[in-house]
Amino acid sequence: MSFSRPLRAFLTLFFPCLLAVLPCTAQDTDPLLNPIFQDHVVVQRDTTVRVWGTAPPQDTVSVVMAGKAARTVASADGAWTADLPAMDAGGPHRLVARTSSGRVQIVDDVMVGDVYLCSGQSNMEFPVHRSLNSSAATSSPPNDRLRMLTVDHAHSATPKETLPTPVSWETASSETVGDWSAVCYYFANDLQQHVDVPIGLINSSWGGTSITAWMSQDALSSVGTYGDKLDLLQRYADDSEAAQHTFGEQWESWWREQSGDAKGAEPWQPQTGTQWSEVPGELRSWKEWGKPELNTYNGTLWYRTTVTLTTEQASQDAVLSLGVADDVDQTWMNGTVVGNTFGWGLPRTYTIPAEQLKEGENVIVVNVLNTWGSGGLLAAPPERALLAGTGDRLPLDDWQYEKPTDDIGYPPRTPWEPISGLSTLHNAMLAPLHDVRLRGALWYQGESDTDMGEAYEEHLNGLKAQWRDQFGENLPVFVVQLANFGDQPTQPTESGWAAVRDAQRRATQGDPNAGLAVTIDIGTPYNIHPTNKKEIGHRLTHAGLKIVYGHDVPSGSPLPADATREGDAIAIPFQQVEGRLVAYSHDEPIGFELCGAESGCHFADAAIDGTRVLLTAEEVRQPTRVRYCWADSPVCTLYDEAGLPASPFELEISGD
Repeated sequence: MSFSRPLRAFLTLFFPCLLAVLPCTAQDTDPLLNPIFQDHVVVQRDTTVRVWGTAPPQDTVSVVMAGKAARTVASADGAWTADLPAMDAGGPHRLVARTSSGRVQIVDDVMVGDVYLCSGQSNMEFPVHRSLNSSAATSSPPNDRLRMLTVDHAHSATPKETLPTPVSWETASSETVGDWSAVCYYFANDLQQHVDVPIGLINSSWGGTSITAWMSQDALSSVGTYGDKLDLLQRYADDSEAAQHTFGEQWESWWREQSGDAKGAEPWQPQTGTQWSEVPGELRSWKEWGKPELNTYNGTLWYRTTVTLTTEQASQDAVLSLGVADDVDQTWMNGTVVGNTFGWGLPRTYTIPAEQLKEGENVIVVNVLNTWGSGGLLAAPPERALLAGTGDRLPLDDWQYEKPTDDIGYPPRTPWEPISGLSTLHNAMLAPLHDVRLRGALWYQGESDTDMGEAYEEHLNGLKAQWRDQFGENLPVFVVQLANFGDQPTQPTESGWAAVRDAQRRATQGDPNAGLAVTIDIGTPYNIHPTNKKEIGHRLTHAGLKIVYGHDVPSGSPLPADATREGDAIAIPFQQVEGRLVAYSHDEPIGFELCGAESGCHFADAAIDGTRVLLTAEEVRQPTRVRYCWADSPVCTLYDEAGLPASPFELEISGD
């Protein structure tokens, strides 16, 4: 059978299976393309469009879109990658992949435009419908040129090739945007008013997460002493039970070091000197027990119970069911570790080998760590039991507890923990994106790392380098600085939140391809999730317009250049000032501190001099450092004439 060239082109586009001599596999069976290539996908303009997937080994794979074509051969394991030539913004297009053995997959409604990654923790996840004045967004007309792919929560000890759950690209409409990431949406919606191209957003975020979970093993190796933990993570991937026992030994060593308990006298031992108290009533959050020392307590709590087994019951493997715990449990049976699990709503279920059981009384001990909100063993009584190998179900109803002393602190965490582990989210939620071409990336995270202090800067630089290696050299990265939340200061104080803010400033200020959205005026002391996400998106847009597109707009908030001595004063010139500096609600700005090696930190008198601030403090005769808005939830009044707040900071004073 032969066709004329025009007819053949028509059939190739609309009936690709008709031209295959061999049977053509349906396009929704054994897909050729990686799952990220779905209907409505947006690919990056003005650069090579990389497409990849799996095919029969050694098959030739052809890819066609918008008149551009590429051909490659699948490897021995079926993996293939093809690069389509760069394309201008536009669409919709059809992406067709076919193999020499007759398999075909078609993706419709493909747009070419600018693609942005949005990642971080809960403030990046925070949906449009919960944001301030969201009705305008959720009632806007459909926008087929604005699209989002949301990556489901997933974690893995090793990098994954594909996303673990099905994904889809959504176009902006009143039915969809309410559930989209608010910061991501408002940024793109605002950006599109200035840059008339399709925009694709990839939202890969998870609340409560640490930056280490988003970093690759290579990135972590370059910024810290994570070698032993990364080795343990690999061991977990190979043999999870062995890794659990190794970590259990590390946990036990930590406890003995912190508590001073001799080996054999720890709370998890069947015979111990610990003074146990009866749990009042049913198990539930310990903050609801009516015990004053537990009403607002975050930390660890010990639990203990016993179960009596017959000879037959003790001779077979059993299953320990504890139900839900919040946040992390470390569990022992008869003095031997059985497991550690993280997860607020995740039931704890552990297999107990027969050699850990004995006829008569068996002792179960659980240590539960809680860092926020409700804490403890929370399941209803029917969910707590030992399921014997005989089929008998033995309830675990009578529990005792013991609160550690306040100086014990938080225990170590497993490197495979989803949100606070090492590389676990990178492996499952970023690595599968392979080398998608991006125009930029947005990062909103840090609330979970306020104990990291100065180390956060090195980690953030490592994350930027990792993304640029994966998604494109010199990738613009835009960081949302932590907003004000927590205690308001009455005197100069130390602050983990301020330390992370300053680390975010330092990591971006010297990087020509990075921008910082200062939000110290957008939060509240009482809500860790600022609702004015539209303004945050607006500030990110301005940074993007300046850095990515070269528009003549203010790129961000005033940032300190340095701090030097000028007579009896300390002078701080600011960069990125629109017009001049101004103070709100007072003639001069507040929130500045001067610190000396002997005198400590004291609030300073501040005077604005154009784009500079001059500081004096009688209490500090030999200042060595200057700080601005250094607290969890400071009151900050220094702005520029564009209405953008100056960034909080700490600087060493240079000069004689």
